[in-house]
Amino acid sequence: MSLSPLPGRRSVLRGSLAASAALTLPVAAGAAPALALSGRPRAGWGVQTGDVTTNSGLVWVRSDRPARMIVETSATPSFRHAHRWRGPLLGADSDFTGTTRLHGLPAGEQIHYRVLLADPDDPRRTGEPVAGTFRTASAGRRDGVRFVWSGDLAGQGWGINPELGGYRIYEAMAALDPDFFLCSGDNVYADGPLTETVQLPDGRTWRNITTEEKAKVAETLAEFRGNFRYNLLDENLKRFNAQVPSIIQWDDHEVTNNWYPGEILGDARYTEKNVDVLAARARRAFSEYFPISTLRRPEGRVYRVQRHGPLLDVFVLDMRTYRNANSPDDQGADAQGILGREQLEWLKRELARSRAVWKVIASDMPLGLVVPDTGDGKPNIEAVAQGDPGAPLGRELQIAELLRFVKHRRITGTVWLTADVHYTSAQHYDPSRAAFKDFAPFWEFVSGPLNAGAFPANALDGTFGPDRVFVKAPATANVSPAGGYQFFGEVDIDGGSGELTVRLREQDGTVLFTKVLEPGKVGQ
Repeated sequence: MSLSPLPGRRSVLRGSLAASAALTLPVAAGAAPALALSGRPRAGWGVQTGDVTTNSGLVWVRSDRPARMIVETSATPSFRHAHRWRGPLLGADSDFTGTTRLHGLPAGEQIHYRVLLADPDDPRRTGEPVAGTFRTASAGRRDGVRFVWSGDLAGQGWGINPELGGYRIYEAMAALDPDFFLCSGDNVYADGPLTETVQLPDGRTWRNITTEEKAKVAETLAEFRGNFRYNLLDENLKRFNAQVPSIIQWDDHEVTNNWYPGEILGDARYTEKNVDVLAARARRAFSEYFPISTLRRPEGRVYRVQRHGPLLDVFVLDMRTYRNANSPDDQGADAQGILGREQLEWLKRELARSRAVWKVIASDMPLGLVVPDTGDGKPNIEAVAQGDPGAPLGRELQIAELLRFVKHRRITGTVWLTADVHYTSAQHYDPSRAAFKDFAPFWEFVSGPLNAGAFPANALDGTFGPDRVFVKAPATANVSPAGGYQFFGEVDIDGGSGELTVRLREQDGTVLFTKVLEPGKVGQ
């Protein structure tokens, strides 16, 4: 593939994206029958890219009928000298979704792509192309890296509200022109049905776009698929997906609240009580609706490391699939913990072999914040910390083992990013304040939700010596997005100095807190 040099990587291609958006606009209700009669496949759910590296990336699409996926790439939005990639056949077995892997791409360049859907019986009959763009990771330091992160979408009954402009936070994130978006879990709330209206405390009415699949908790594969489709009804999200590649992880609400393997639900809303059955269906829908490299492998795992050039490696954790049962979490020995032994050993190996300046650990749950699970009326723990400020117990033992390993192997540049608790904060962990002291100081930054209920700040557990340097959270539980408290974070790594700057931002992009970390230093 011959791709010509491009302007600076930080240039936002507004013109080409506007043209792309014009191709992805939903068909008006009166026009749908005519389109159906045309017999040409349509990609009404937009396009997205994921797990982009220096030379590769995954492109995703969904068709409205059986179709062959075709991707064309080019160095320019004119698509002169385009390279064509023949993708999979899209059919009912994958809910008409498909992913095509692009490889051999030039490093550090803007890639324009468009997806065509062809009639399987007549390849000449294609639907309107849907276009997007993304940047490959740079092979050198010069360009730097910028990305955004958050989590928690359409939770606690707050879905797409057209009167408020839908998921507006995606506009603010796109305006920063990030290299990628890290979603820290709870991409959907499969356990959170939506109603058409919700009365707000101030007398106003919240209005949701609703669908059949969002009218109840998800149990069948079709219902899980419908939950993932729901968010793609939002035009802000579809435009964002066409501009910014993603790194996606999952947490509990892709299945059901606070779930763990082997759990049998007592929730009367469910006819299927076996969480393992629900999780298998949810995992299949999750793999169909996001472009994730490791889910295409035989083992189908979510945890992975995404290398983004010499400045950054992102270690994506799965704190859901391999955990032990939620409990008071005060046991003196815990071999399985929250990661499972195999994932923990993988993480240690990958951290030790990483040569990146910064090693972001994408954790779907926080470390030192006490997150309870009282769903069955017992004082169980959902995350890691259990509120005992003494020596590590329960799942803390596994985290202590990891932190000790990082210190003794002299691994620098680790930063923890998470969401989950529905507010934003910054915690600094230091052994001088901790009961467990055999680790090097580090930072943990929390952001979210994207569009969900906001909640008061969680209590801190002193085992690893956290100091909450900044927090913004409401005083009452489940504040709607109409009341604010929707957040995302930004990480900007300078290509010259190597400094990593974290900015915690509100929904409109306003900066609330900034922290600059210097490369190669410990305990800052």
